[in-house]
Amino acid sequence: MPKILAIDDNQAVLNFLKILILQKNKYDIDILQDSTQAYDLIKNNLYDVLILDMDMPNVTGLDILKFIGSNNINVRTIVLTGVEDIDLAISAMKLGTYDYLLKPVDENLLFKTIDAAIEQNEIHKKKNYNLQKLSLEKLEHKEIFKDIITNDENMLKIFHLVEVFAQTDNSILIWGESGTGKELIARAIHQISSRRDKKFIAVNAGTFAQELFSSEFFGYEKGAFTGALKDKSGFLEEAEGGILFLDEIGELPLSIQVKLLRVLQDEEFYRLGSTKKLKADVRIIAATNKNLFDEIIKGSFRKDLFFRLNINSISLPPLRDRKGDIELLSNYFLNKFNQKYGKKIEKISELVLKCLKSYSFPGNVRELMNIINSAIIIESTNSLTKKSLPSYFLQIENVETQEEEIPQSLEEIEKLHIIKVLKFAHNNHSKAASILGISRVNLLAKIKKYNLNNF
Repeated sequence: MPKILAIDDNQAVLNFLKILILQKNKYDIDILQDSTQAYDLIKNNLYDVLILDMDMPNVTGLDILKFIGSNNINVRTIVLTGVEDIDLAISAMKLGTYDYLLKPVDENLLFKTIDAAIEQNEIHKKKNYNLQKLSLEKLEHKEIFKDIITNDENMLKIFHLVEVFAQTDNSILIWGESGTGKELIARAIHQISSRRDKKFIAVNAGTFAQELFSSEFFGYEKGAFTGALKDKSGFLEEAEGGILFLDEIGELPLSIQVKLLRVLQDEEFYRLGSTKKLKADVRIIAATNKNLFDEIIKGSFRKDLFFRLNINSISLPPLRDRKGDIELLSNYFLNKFNQKYGKKIEKISELVLKCLKSYSFPGNVRELMNIINSAIIIESTNSLTKKSLPSYFLQIENVETQEEEIPQSLEEIEKLHIIKVLKFAHNNHSKAASILGISRVNLLAKIKKYNLNNF
């Protein structure tokens, strides 16, 4: 029977939790009012779930979370607090808390969270076991990853995580810069999961206006608004039984976030213009290139939605952190585009490889692919040479490798890079966005931010 420890300085709260949980006859529960004894109780990994108050004297909830993290204690923590404090919630998130609930808590939500936390704890144990015997050959579904070209150890760890996370129906949040392969990872999860025979629907949340996204996401009834001439199913219905991948989840407006939260909590939704409740048997995988902690602090992303999405988390490294893959990927793209264009370029010159390896790739793998694609079209010899590389890349590469300058801020580097790409693309926003590995909507936002409308 799974074991739960509840820590709170309010004995009435502890008594309520003990009676409530024991009535379920599914868990064993211990309670603790004196938080100074917490370290001794949890250090031996005896508990599956910790229900934790934050505002306690002497040893606080944050102190206990830090102790759990620094000692690698395998317990899922559910914060249960009467204090609505964004900074506290962010701190708890960063320290790995599983969920953050406010008192008085809804009983159904509490038990649903406990069940999911216990399942997550088992996943965590299996994940750690898999990582101890890490190798490509020991992947159960290595054929699924054949289109993700890498020799990087961190990417190999991610493949093992994918295999573990795919076996549940939990939501997953994939973190990573644009162009790092978030959709490829989401598709791999779908192919391994029990939903593999159902649809995989990919939606970029950053490409829709608020009103359009709502109607496309939930669908609508005939007459729901001007132009709604017939009933239309939305992304949720199209993905029924399968997986809905929401890229750039950080771009969702708050009004849509509320509706998505209801879908995740209640597994129900309404079409626009309808009062008929529809069931949603859909697994949600979300992805973001934003720091959602910052977005929560700014008030542009809901922390309760964050916890519902971030049940399992995968963080993809940028290409600059997997330099060993640059030559491997470059040759892969060389062969791919040789076939596409009927070319016979045999190799990539050492000088080109040196240039590529010295570059920071803000657009990641997608930008590398676009660079090789462009160069192959231009190259007229049997070797890919430096003169065939895009002019914007050569300008940046020359600055980075030939000049010692005072370091610039990340914003200034991003601004200059966008200017050069816009010039190279002759101000074609779609082409520039493709090179940068971001959506057109995201590029337009950055153009506005940096006042680049004259380029």
